[in-house]
Amino acid sequence: MTGAGSRSSRSDREDGEDASTGADGRTESALVEARPKPSGVIGELPTDAGLRRQLAAAARSRGRTATVADEIDEIESELAAIEVESVDLTPARRRVAETTGEIERLKERVAALRGDARARRAVDADADETLNDLEAAAAELSAAQTEAIAAEQALERARAEAARARDERRRRLRIRDRLRNRRRAARRELAESVYSEFRRALTVVPAGDPNAAGAEPDAYDGDPIAASLAATRIAALDTPIELRGDAARAVEAADRSARSLLRTADVRVVDTPDEAGGSGGSASGSER
Repeated sequence: MTGAGSRSSRSDREDGEDASTGADGRTESALVEARPKPSGVIGELPTDAGLRRQLAAAARSRGRTATVADEIDEIESELAAIEVESVDLTPARRRVAETTGEIERLKERVAALRGDARARRAVDADADETLNDLEAAAAELSAAQTEAIAAEQALERARAEAARARDERRRRLRIRDRLRNRRRAARRELAESVYSEFRRALTVVPAGDPNAAGAEPDAYDGDPIAASLAATRIAALDTPIELRGDAARAVEAADRSARSLLRTADVRVVDTPDEAGGSGGSASGSER
């Protein structure tokens, strides 16, 4: 995992969305995930989250809300109310094909029996059995035609349901886009609201350089681990902070204690199996 990362990778993490294939074979944006708690973003370092997301989490941990928060809640409720069921046209199409095939078979049988009946009458042969067979075949044909009409109607209903489902999926995608845009705006607003404090925190954390902060989160060009430590320092988390890898090494090499650097009472340095010189073992931790 990495910290705040370079500008290009940070932008990818902040704004990028996955894609998945919908039931109709079209590519849909992935489901919008629920907003993580601040501890889920900066409670374990290094983190995959971009700097803007980390700073927004720090702001939320201190009770700050964005001006678009109510709008986000409304959009989330609107999105949750949409239920789109998958519509499979295959059974209805198969039923139409089967009834159509049966009609063609019965038409051929009726035509053959009529021809046989005419031929028998032409030579004064007994045609009663053939006429009985013809009557039965004609009745089967009539029933098959009725079944075919029902099958066609069922297929039309299924197609209408599929069209409605497509419309709902498109509406859901539009709402998801609105939600992503509003969440992005909220993160931007929250991150900027604590950026001056973040810049000051960079003067305290290892490898921190306030001159690398720039005027806004997107302008940050400093050490990613330092950025994550600074974001955590200005947060008010109610859960332990776990440090691993580069983050743990940076804090352990500092002159100040982890608790003092991050301004929290519960900091845990966790050694992964690879870092501990082994493999397959469980992680071990210590409080600093």
